[in-house]
Order: sequence, then structure tokens, then C-alpha cells
Amino acid sequence: MPEIDGGRFPAKRSVGETVTVEADIFADGHDAIAAVLRYRVLLPIHGEVAAQPPEGLVHTWTEVPMAPLVNDRWRAEFPVTELGTYVFTVESWVDPFETWGRQLAKRIEAGQDIATELELGARMIEHAASRANGSAADAARLIAVSKTLRKGSSPAVDGEIGQLMRRYADRGAATVYAREVEVVVEAAMARFSTWYELFPRSVGKFPDVERLLPDIAQMGFDVLYFPPIHPIGHTQRKGANNRPATAGEPGSPWAIGSEEGGHKAVHPELGTLEDFRHLVQAAAKEGIDVALDIAFQCSPDHPYTREHPEWFKHRPDGSIQYAENPPKKYEDIYPFDFETESWRELWQELLSIVLFWADQGVRVFRVDNPHTKPFAFWEWLIAELRSSHPDVVLLSEAFTRPKVMYRLAKAGFSQSYSRRSANSFGPTCGPTRRTSSPSTCRPEAGRPSRRASSLRRRWAPATASTAPRSS
Repeated sequence: MPEIDGGRFPAKRSVGETVTVEADIFADGHDAIAAVLRYRVLLPIHGEVAAQPPEGLVHTWTEVPMAPLVNDRWRAEFPVTELGTYVFTVESWVDPFETWGRQLAKRIEAGQDIATELELGARMIEHAASRANGSAADAARLIAVSKTLRKGSSPAVDGEIGQLMRRYADRGAATVYAREVEVVVEAAMARFSTWYELFPRSVGKFPDVERLLPDIAQMGFDVLYFPPIHPIGHTQRKGANNRPATAGEPGSPWAIGSEEGGHKAVHPELGTLEDFRHLVQAAAKEGIDVALDIAFQCSPDHPYTREHPEWFKHRPDGSIQYAENPPKKYEDIYPFDFETESWRELWQELLSIVLFWADQGVRVFRVDNPHTKPFAFWEWLIAELRSSHPDVVLLSEAFTRPKVMYRLAKAGFSQSYSRRSANSFGPTCGPTRRTSSPSTCRPEAGRPSRRASSLRRRWAPATASTAPRSS
């Protein structure tokens, strides 16, 4: 199967791909076995799948016969054509009719009397006909064959009658795999995309960027990525190489927030929110998605620092702790405290930021340093985001170790890039430049899944008592 960590994580595919399922199926004795792969689409409701969703929100099961390979290994596959979550399982049973057919052929070859065997077969076919309640034609065909058997003729087990007998098999003693395995299906862009990074202020305002769209498309890029486009703080503003800014330097775009607004605002020097929406629409006409940077951190001037000081760590002198990567100090940036007692409110606010930009038409997000935030937070946020926007694609900017990058992929990130994985550990999930296509952490044999908890067992601010951090 594509089953990630024993079902802890859903597998991943993108629209248009197929899911190939393999399972070891066997029974005691020499009886023949039949097996089917069962799958359906689940439509999420606010990030989780209800135990008994309202009618119309769950597709019915579709069954695909499984074929034996070697050494009790069976295989089947199904296509994924819709965004969202599919589930599948395997059901198998001992097939008395197939067993009867094999033994009948041997008896005929040996010249034995088969009168009793034909009567047994006729009875099995009659019982199958009684189960064909939904098709009078199938029931009539089976009854006709049972009468033929009693006259001394035997049907081809692997022909039409064999198919009907498998369709109406008695599954009262069938074995069903204990788990419904999830497969999350993402947009085709999650499989591959080509990014062009641009600081909007380098060409002017958003309308000036629009004039570049045809050239960007002509070069073959389908994603235009902007670093943060929000107001930039003034306090402890940094210039080149993390030095204090000099007059005229705009500061780091990642020092988000000022008196002009925070994460849901556009820097006035770049234009208006309406200008941004117009740019997104113009890019779409060129076959380009606009990707936004999601950086969950603040400048000292961000409204959050005044309205919600409890969302930040504080130094012994009472001041908010700024970001550090010793010996470097980033006094212009305040990281959030994900272990705050107010983590529920913090999580909800951070989710609202991504939802806000998704509502502006953004479907691709480059997430800054996700590996420095709790895995459980990303599992929850991405599940909530995709419950209303299943076509979003999230790129993990994680300059970290391969196992951590894989864990982020399991949390729901579609793509990742990291020079460190290539330079230090070999070609695991990289390398790429920001202006080239990001590598995708999607191993074929067991593609990492969307979230660490299943849709039914997700982290949620309303249910957990302490901020979860475990992997």
C-alpha cells in the first residue's frame, strides 16, 4: 500500500495521478481467494471528516478487483480526479465458486463422475442469484445457468458467470483491512512549478510589476514569488548585512508591521490591496500564480506587540525578546511564542492571515522557516486552510536536516527547498534556487502525507489543553 508510518499520515497524490495499492492476502488451506480495492472521496468539513457527514458530502464506495502477483501479493489501482481526501481499504474473502471451478476442471480431466459437483455448483449459483436484488437481468442469467448445470453442462468460471458470481459473492465472512487509508490529492502544481522571485519595490509598484508579466511568462515561469509585501517596522530597522539602516534604506521586508498595519496590510509604497488583487488577476491571465511569503514574526512596531504582548516571549527586564541566531542579533524582528498560554488565540489569528490572502486570490504560499514552529501547528493550520481552499500549495523554506524536512512534508507542505540538504547530506530534497523550480519532497514509494494526525484526529485549539509540540 501507500501507507505512511502505519497510517499515521495520509499518502499524497496530485490530480490526474493514480494510486497503486498492493497488499499481502492469503488464507489457510488451498481455497481460492478474491479481493477488491475499495475507495471513495471524502469532502472535508472545516478541516475534519465527520463520522457521519451530511448526505451529499461523501461519495459512495467504488470497487476495483485486485489481481494476484506472486507470493500472495495482490495489486489494484484507482485514479484520483478530485481535490481533497480519498480513503481506501482492501476486502478479501475465500471464493467458493472459484475453488469449485478449479476442482471441477481437475475432476473432468481425471474422468471422474461430476454429477454431485454440478449440483453443488448449481446451488451456489442460485444463492448468488438471490443476492442480485438490484438486477433482475443478472438474477435471471444466473438462474438459467444453474438449470444448465443440472442438465450436465459446466460454465466457464472465468467468463461472464465468473464475473457475476464475484459481483454477488457472499461476503459474510470477508476480511476487511482494519484501517481506511487516507490519500490527500493536491493541485497539479504541487507536483512541479517554476518560480521567479521578485522584490516589487525593485521595479516600482504593483502596476509596474504587471508590465513584466508577459516577459516572466515567456521565460517559462508559472509562479511569481513576492517576499513580504507588508508595512516594514522602523524600530531597530536593519540595512545591508544586518547593520543598522541608514537614511533611505527601506529595512527588511521580513520585519513586518508598523503604524500602517500588519500581516493583512500592503506597504503603501507598493500600492493598495486593490492593486494587488488586480495584479493577481492579471498574472492568472498569463498562466502565472502569485506566491506570497508567509513569515510569522513581527517588527517591534507591529500592532500585535501592543494588542497582544502575551503572544511573545519577554526578557527579564520586561521587554519582548527579539530574534537571535548567536552571535547574530535581529533586533528588528520579534518571533512569536508558540508555547504561550494564549496559543489557541495565536493559532487562530495566524490562520486568519493565510485565509485573508487566500481570499484575495493567492493559492501559493512560501512559508518562512516553518521548521522553527511546532509541527502540530502546521498540521492544524494546513488542514483548516485546505478545508476551504483545497487547491493551495505550500512551499517550505526549511534550511534544516532532511528528516525535519520530511516531517514538514508529512505535516502538509507540498514542496520544499533547502541548499543544506544538498550541500551537507546529498540530493535528498534539493537543491534549488529561488528563481528555479523548488524540489518536491514527494517520494514515490511512500509519499509523505498532508498531516501527522488523521482528519478525524487533528490538533485543534478548541480541544487541546496545552500547546502541542510533539512530532
